[in-house]
Amino acid sequence: MRFRAGRLRRTLLAVGVAAAVVVPVSGAARPEIPAPAPAALGRVTAATLPDAYAANRANATEAAALAEGYGAAERAAALRAMAAPGRQFLAFDGRGAGRTAEVLGDLAHADRVAVLVPGSDTSIDSYGRLRSGALALRAELGPRTAVVAWLGYETPGTVSPAVLTTGRADDAAPALRSFVGALHGINRHARVSLLCHSYGSVVCGSAASGPRGLDVADIALYGSPGTGVGEAADLHTRARIWAGRGAGDWIADVPHTSADFFGTTVGFGTDPVSAGFGARVFDAGDGGHSDYLKPGSVPLGNLARIVRGEDPEVTHA
Repeated sequence: MRFRAGRLRRTLLAVGVAAAVVVPVSGAARPEIPAPAPAALGRVTAATLPDAYAANRANATEAAALAEGYGAAERAAALRAMAAPGRQFLAFDGRGAGRTAEVLGDLAHADRVAVLVPGSDTSIDSYGRLRSGALALRAELGPRTAVVAWLGYETPGTVSPAVLTTGRADDAAPALRSFVGALHGINRHARVSLLCHSYGSVVCGSAASGPRGLDVADIALYGSPGTGVGEAADLHTRARIWAGRGAGDWIADVPHTSADFFGTTVGFGTDPVSAGFGARVFDAGDGGHSDYLKPGSVPLGNLARIVRGEDPEVTHA
């Protein structure tokens, strides 16, 4: 344990030094781009889904015009793509880094719904990566399914102090619990699964470990640095807990422990693919940290099986 704590401190020192240099520079270079307040939707039901989608497309169109006028051409292009006919946003906020929830498929009539919870450095500007994974999963799942790409929180930067603590995850947890509740309100019979990548698994862990837990069938953690809890039993949910890590994923080298630094807990505890955590470990293939939703890959196939309620190919921790 002393060795692992030493590794953690060395990792934190390296990240802290990099963050001290990178964060102020990047923050100064990226002033906030103007955008309208989110559309006032009220409670969304199956019957009002088309209206909600239309309102959010209109909001994205307005945000694109404001970004264009501000001179933020790349942001404007991303927003125009989001406003295209046929795009289905259950939630949309173009302010700051952006918060969205895009639906792929027929949410109102799906038997299975997968919610993708992304990790660090995910924003409107990098949203294409998240959507590509959602499209690949939707194609793998087949009929009577829907996938939701949930960018419902301010993700930390990969090189930043925030990525080392549960702070952003704890802030995001109520929003994720509320969103899951909203999905059940739209479609009461659907089986909902959370697929949580990288720092997104910290978000899912925080949401599930709260007093109300999470009403989902499965929680799959992949490329995870930990969840903030010691074992799967500490997550207040009846969901099946899954964990997978690709053989080429650098996250394996992150110390899976936690330590107190000046009153702040840094690190996320037990490795989710370890026997001590108690998750069902699925085969995640040989890929790297960004390869889990790659079309035709082993982890994509197994994550789809989890969403469908089937047994994926299982490995031993």
